[in-house]
Amino acid sequence: MNRFTSIVVTLIFLASMAGCAKPPAEPDHAAQTGLDRTVLPIAEPDYPHATELDARKATPPPRFEVKAPADAPNVLIVLVDDMGFGMPSTFGGPIHMPTADRLASSGLRYNQFHTTALCAPTRMALLTGRNHHMNNMGSITETATAFPGNTGQRPNNVAPLAEMLRLNGYSTGFFGKNHETAPWEVSPSGPTDRWPTRSGFDEFYGFFGGETNQWAPCLYHGMNPVETPRDPNYHFMTDMTDKAIDWMRFQKSLTPDKPFFMYFAPGATHAPHHVPKEWIAKYKGKFDQGWDVMREEVLARQIKLGVVPPGTKLAPKPEAIKDWNTLTADEKKLFIRQMEIFAGFGEYADAEIGRLVDAVQEIGQLENTLVFYILGDNGTSSEGGMSGMFNEMTYFNYVQENVADILKHYDDLGGPMSYAHMAAGWAVAGDTPFTWTKQVASNFGGTRNGMVVHWPKRITAKGEVRSQFHHVIDVAPTVLEAAGLPEPKIVNGTPQVPIEGVSMAYTFDDAKAADRHTVQYFEVFGNRAIYADGWFAGTIHKAPWEMKPRAALTDDKWELYDTRTDFSLSNDLAGQNPAKLKELQDLFMKEAVKYRVLPIDDRVFERVNAKLAGRPDLMGDRASLTLYPGMKGMAENVFLNVKNRSLTINAEVEIPQGGANGVILAQGGRFGGWSLYMKGGKPVYTYNFLGLERDNVAATQAVPAGKATIRLEFAYDGGGLGKGGLGTIYVNDRKVAEGRIERTQPLIFSADETADVGVDDATPVTEDYKAYENAFTGRIIKITIAVKEMKTAEKAEEGKSRAIAAEKLALAK
Repeated sequence: MNRFTSIVVTLIFLASMAGCAKPPAEPDHAAQTGLDRTVLPIAEPDYPHATELDARKATPPPRFEVKAPADAPNVLIVLVDDMGFGMPSTFGGPIHMPTADRLASSGLRYNQFHTTALCAPTRMALLTGRNHHMNNMGSITETATAFPGNTGQRPNNVAPLAEMLRLNGYSTGFFGKNHETAPWEVSPSGPTDRWPTRSGFDEFYGFFGGETNQWAPCLYHGMNPVETPRDPNYHFMTDMTDKAIDWMRFQKSLTPDKPFFMYFAPGATHAPHHVPKEWIAKYKGKFDQGWDVMREEVLARQIKLGVVPPGTKLAPKPEAIKDWNTLTADEKKLFIRQMEIFAGFGEYADAEIGRLVDAVQEIGQLENTLVFYILGDNGTSSEGGMSGMFNEMTYFNYVQENVADILKHYDDLGGPMSYAHMAAGWAVAGDTPFTWTKQVASNFGGTRNGMVVHWPKRITAKGEVRSQFHHVIDVAPTVLEAAGLPEPKIVNGTPQVPIEGVSMAYTFDDAKAADRHTVQYFEVFGNRAIYADGWFAGTIHKAPWEMKPRAALTDDKWELYDTRTDFSLSNDLAGQNPAKLKELQDLFMKEAVKYRVLPIDDRVFERVNAKLAGRPDLMGDRASLTLYPGMKGMAENVFLNVKNRSLTINAEVEIPQGGANGVILAQGGRFGGWSLYMKGGKPVYTYNFLGLERDNVAATQAVPAGKATIRLEFAYDGGGLGKGGLGTIYVNDRKVAEGRIERTQPLIFSADETADVGVDDATPVTEDYKAYENAFTGRIIKITIAVKEMKTAEKAEEGKSRAIAAEKLALAK
């Protein structure tokens, strides 16, 4: 059809429309009031079948469309990672966070808001309004078991808040850290039911798991992997903010009356501590006084701000944390630098959050946007141990870094050549005025986090403090009340577990309103507690840096506090009031039964071994895996375990004229891993031991053009974990190179980097090739990787060691 004919047809069509019946009226908010929003998705009207032949004589019914209630606010939830109550300036801490301060000055500070003490449980509870065990997230997915409450897979009868809002007319977006999907489900094989874009979010841009390299992250957009960014100035914190702003503007441009729900969850300030140098420089000399004086300074500011009551005492720090004045000059030099980096990371994250808030304001949406700025998903992390780390992966592979080792990398700390964590003393100081840290669910140092709520259209109070007891499960019901939405009883055909949190909206106008969240249990890895009407009882079953529990579960020593007069939990009343302690212990057991907390699982070996724990293991007992081009982004949970055993890599390739270069198969990256690649047409195998040493096995002759089989055989020495072995390269069954690999990583290559066919994504295993420019220039037909079965004794030793190390990793995540 030519252009003239097209115009004539269009004119004839328009003329014919003049005789048609009126189009259906656009749906409006008034028409939405009769909808049953307790059953989602909302059922479409069942209109009677038409009997009129001629459309001109018929009137169509109103078009069905679900819209959010009139004036429903946009919702922005910001969740900072691993930042304790005493870190942000908004709650008296040393980290300057002007965005949080600004929102607090025109909104509300909540100083008795609580999390679960651990990452994934807090996030799941936040996103559903149900306790973490009811989400099957009693710990994290990496330590899931077969017991209900701990399977690591959110059940269908616990619908996420995002799904409730999406089905009620909201646009929904998730940016940042997703630690709510089981690692064995993160592959093209799925199932993808619990991926973000099938859990209520229209849009997702971020990473899976507990942490990622902020300079070279492993990202997903929706359900598709994202190529590692190549900008030398790249940082994920800025990238995720850009993506969030773009999505929000796009959505509001196209549908200005449609509210959005955005969950913005940075990897900051979780390890690795990665931050541009200019942000670190802001804190030069700010922590020379050490962690003991910092605790005193923070408490004084907290009292002055009114976020801690006058007269609050500083709770004692754990015995394992040294007094600052007993440290050596080298220890002080290193530890000061670590805290400067962490503080810079926090302020940098807040600045990017400020860009997001400013973007909301620039398009005129901030007035009716309900903002929850949650300053931490648990207490500050103490998994850095007593000295911190240059490469966090050393800790998980039984390689102890000491202060002298880390100081060799002093100038690299915080940058792309490090994967750093800080000393535990700073974590304790960052949880002022409390004693404990992340992981310790039985102390407010692990569970108390500052929160700011800002909603100008609804909250008239400015700069006030709210001290009602609340928990992360209270956010979802607050959002529903603010949006004018009922709690759904059925979602996607499944009857729902009732929301267990209570709305905080009653506190918006009344600082003295009586508490409505009066009972709350806490439990993670045996550390457990109960709060009831101002009383708090708990037991420290295991400190984060301790390798085993202090006592059997039945023999734990419990503490008792009256939080109405003892904000910092510094006066243990267990000996004075055993009757109250017994009452609360009995109440804990009642709540534990009600919310699927039991049985409490403090096992080490069994819990980390997938088979014994009863959770899925994608590889199972397989001893071989066939790989094809395009298979990349395979995390360790979905790849063959090649550690502590002999292995063979057999690659069928086609070499072009002039030879080939680039990666055939690689696993891990700069901070530990291995790579089989070609350089100058010659095959090379490199083993990178924790970024500390690299062993190469390299051929001296190029592989001729045409089809070829390149085989790497690694003969493991045996006799324990992490031993070396002999590496041999064959080309078409002819030996072309041989060499020793002195040490291997026994337990983990990386928390975030992956195995990749035909390329080495993210950071490179070896500096022999460039990041982003290492794709194989020949053709890969297929690769078969096979491992030799371990002996029974070796299996037992590996299992025991893997359990301890994996527990460390799991808790750190």
